[in-house]
Amino acid sequence: MVMDPVCNMDVDEKTAKEKSLYKGKTYYFCAPGCKKEFDKNPDKYVGKAPKPGSCCGH
Repeated sequence: MVMDPVCNMDVDEKTAKEKSLYKGKTYYFCAPGCKKEFDKNPDKYVGKAPKPGSCCGH
């Protein structure tokens, strides 16, 4: 399991449908909304703790 960098939800990287490649690293997301939010400004989420409920309500 890995953590969705936007909403902090656990995501199984083996079955995740939403993912993005940024600076050579793959990031996995729980929902399309989280991926979209990340893709708009990845530096906002890389290496920072997200706020709970910040995008998808999980």
